[in-house]
Amino acid sequence: MTTTMPDHGGLPHPGDSTGPDRPWTDPAVPVGERVEALLARLTLPEKVAQLSSTWEDIEAGGPEVAPGSNHFGRVGDLDETARHGLGQLTRPYGTLPRPALEHARLLAGHQRQVMSQSRFGIPAMAHDECLTGFTAYGATIYPTSLGMAATFDPALIRRVGEAIGSDMAEAGVHQGLAPVVDVIRDYRWGRCEETFGEDPYLVGEMAEAYVLGVQSAGVVATLKHFAGYSASMGGRNHAPAQLGRRELFDVILPPFERLVAAGVGSVMNSYAEIDGEAPAASEWLLTSVLRDRWGFEGTVVSDYWSLPFLVNAHRVAADLPAAGALALRAGMDVELPDQRGFGEALVSAVEKGQVAESAVDRAVRRVLRQKIELGLLDPDWDPRPPAVRAGALDLDKPEHRRLAHAVARSSAVLLTNDGTLPLPPAGRIALIGPCADDVRTMFGCYSFPNHVLADRDDLGNGVEAVSLRTALGAELPGVEWQFVQGCPIRDEDRSGIPAAVEACSTADVTVLVVGDKAGMFGVGTSGEGCDVEDLRLPGVQEELVEAVLATKRPVVLVVSSGRPYAVGRFTADAAAMVQVFLPGEEGGRAVAELLAGTGNFSGKLPVQLPMSPGGQPHTYLHPPLGDRQSWLSNLDPTPAFPFGHGLSYTTFEIDGMAVDREQVPTDGEFTVSAQVRNTGDLPGAETVQLYAVDPVAQVTRPVRALLAFAKVDLAPGESATVRFAVHTDRLAFTGLAGRRVVEPGEILLYAGSSSLDTPARGAVRLVGEERDATVVRHHTVRATVQRV
Repeated sequence: MTTTMPDHGGLPHPGDSTGPDRPWTDPAVPVGERVEALLARLTLPEKVAQLSSTWEDIEAGGPEVAPGSNHFGRVGDLDETARHGLGQLTRPYGTLPRPALEHARLLAGHQRQVMSQSRFGIPAMAHDECLTGFTAYGATIYPTSLGMAATFDPALIRRVGEAIGSDMAEAGVHQGLAPVVDVIRDYRWGRCEETFGEDPYLVGEMAEAYVLGVQSAGVVATLKHFAGYSASMGGRNHAPAQLGRRELFDVILPPFERLVAAGVGSVMNSYAEIDGEAPAASEWLLTSVLRDRWGFEGTVVSDYWSLPFLVNAHRVAADLPAAGALALRAGMDVELPDQRGFGEALVSAVEKGQVAESAVDRAVRRVLRQKIELGLLDPDWDPRPPAVRAGALDLDKPEHRRLAHAVARSSAVLLTNDGTLPLPPAGRIALIGPCADDVRTMFGCYSFPNHVLADRDDLGNGVEAVSLRTALGAELPGVEWQFVQGCPIRDEDRSGIPAAVEACSTADVTVLVVGDKAGMFGVGTSGEGCDVEDLRLPGVQEELVEAVLATKRPVVLVVSSGRPYAVGRFTADAAAMVQVFLPGEEGGRAVAELLAGTGNFSGKLPVQLPMSPGGQPHTYLHPPLGDRQSWLSNLDPTPAFPFGHGLSYTTFEIDGMAVDREQVPTDGEFTVSAQVRNTGDLPGAETVQLYAVDPVAQVTRPVRALLAFAKVDLAPGESATVRFAVHTDRLAFTGLAGRRVVEPGEILLYAGSSSLDTPARGAVRLVGEERDATVVRHHTVRATVQRV
């Protein structure tokens, strides 16, 4: 969406009245000296103001866009909340539907007021959400993070980060509240769609690409949720996380550690407690691990209302001043989205001796450093966003739509196919299902339409998007299409199922499209606060699938969802099955092209798809006792489709593993190579996946763990050699003594097209002394591709 309005000047600059007595405005002065010069002049209320934020657009009766937003409402007007200055402006775009340039002009006005009320003209940072694109009315909607992960293409996702960052920078936003680097532990959790999957290496690869892209535009990326949120008991939002330190350090924390090493600018705490400790008040997490062990130098920001939650949810603080003091001592720097535990409450806590002013100074230093590094205190900084100065703001640029299309197409996973796909160009095809003709079923919960406009259909989506029904009609105009919804997404209305069965019975082929409609806090079937008791499809959709499959006609089952559902039992009767993870505004066109055969599938599952809807919530990354134990339990946890699975319209072979050495020191590196060939008649892309097995270790280890991967495009008949340079840091784990180590012993290596399809095999032996790996130095595996 492009909006154009006249330019308005007359705004103050932080460098107004510059001189030798204002060295913090001089870019020639070292950053540390600039910080100390300004800090020394701030009063206690002015310092605390830099640690606080305000949410101008929040509506007490508006949509529930954050946990408790309707309950908490606004703290006050800007003339009150920023009377001593301000740290951050909360979601200037992501709260209300306005034309983009109008938002930008309002942001400029808010900055002007903040600066005029600050004795030293200090601007506020502005932050907003950006999980599936910039959460703004009219901004490009990309596939969910789970969909991005299904591409197994970090270079593509870096481009997404660059595009999102450039849009935010143009709009005057300084910090994006993404990515989510929680590693999925329970598929029932509503926020699965926001993650990059169930493997910490895959999460780290995709998240690093995203972060480097966003921050290349001068926008601070924010890791969340630190830590353990995805392990909430029963998959329930805000539930406790009963995590041992081994699972925490070997599964949950590696993506955070890696992104800290990569230079991420900010970290946000988790809501979930870990073994009775609230992360927002955990000095062990926020200081000992994050800063002392990993060397993080950015800011820690609170997830929304985490400080009040210390009082009324965790019950570890008696009141707001105590909560503010507790969080500050732990290592919290900025309270979002407003100022309840910080603000006046923190000033009071300092004055009463509940927390030292030196702790305030520590946090303020970090905030001021970030503002200076962003250029906010430079003499030429203009509080008007670049878009206001240009007089136009397009948040859904054609090149970004093309990028969204590329990601959507690369993220679709072909699960099975008996040859029914591609669809025929003529004949009679029935299109059935609640997700076939509703574009919002393609959007994630943090897309603006599903996040803010769930009850405002009159405002549309803000972006041009076509449903799969419309896209298929355009892609295959020679087909006689018959559409029947069959049933709603969630309501238990079965009245349309007979018509669906009739349409299927008279069609040559049926395309059945089921799944989720994302939303917030129970409004949707996937998303924040949209957790489930089991992994059956929502509503009566399973009954629709069963009825359609019972016709014994060829059926292509397409699942568009934010979590993996237990669809394995449909495998025997469906002619083909496709999984997409809420593919965004271009999802309709991209999926239609793939079904029609004008594009080829290349996506891989970033999560396994379970066979059973209940009782087996764990992921592929499990120890031996997590495998099938038929003599010990009647339950079979074997998935319907394994992690990393995904087919194509062509075929591939992976074999010929070679390891460049038989032995390697516990602090060394070895190279693994494998051959991949396109053995089919069409061009396509295969993702070569390298897995490790530690057959004997001092503690139980995963039955198989992803070491590395590489996506390779190959023409028919073409071959390539993929080489992975693996440092032994990738084999570290938390040993019996509670320290992360690399121990000597044999490591079995497997390469293939999924975690359970690994025909290429080898081994390497680690030799020497057990090595301490408390701090990992090598987080990634270099992959090179040589075509032969």
